[in-house]
Amino acid sequence: MPRLQTIDPTTDTGPGAEMLNGPLKNKQINIFKGLAVNPGALKAFLGFSGGIKGGALSDAEHEVVALTTSQERNCHYCLAAHTQIARGAGIDEEQALRIRQGTSDDPRHRALIGFTTAILDSDGFISDDQLESFRAAGFDDAAVIEVIGQIAAMTFTNLYNHVNETEVDFPVPASV
Repeated sequence: MPRLQTIDPTTDTGPGAEMLNGPLKNKQINIFKGLAVNPGALKAFLGFSGGIKGGALSDAEHEVVALTTSQERNCHYCLAAHTQIARGAGIDEEQALRIRQGTSDDPRHRALIGFTTAILDSDGFISDDQLESFRAAGFDDAAVIEVIGQIAAMTFTNLYNHVNETEVDFPVPASV
């Protein structure tokens, strides 16, 4: 049961309910119902998380970063949500589980997993070798920035879900 207030889009009024019944009409998921309590934060999150997708990473690659970050941060809500979102980006549940375990058959995905983990484990103080290894896998500096941005967006939702104890409204993926 959530520990913070939520907005019920069927009965509540105000800016948060308006967002849930407007641009988020087809995404009335529990995390958004909670974040809608602070419409400014929800709007900022949606703008940032959409804005960081600048094209240096594919949708699937963004999901690799999201799954890796959520696994490292132990966010059950985000793991469930991003396992489903990853499916829409071409990553099946078995692949998502392997990504969460820190591996992939795809060399670019392996590089993303390693780079994301290095950033998380070092609070961003990665070595020159780690940065060069990521670049050698075919990623440029724009991709580095997108990875950092995706980690930032995921950290926000991971922490929110931990504090709130957001009820998972997606199928629960297999445990690692």
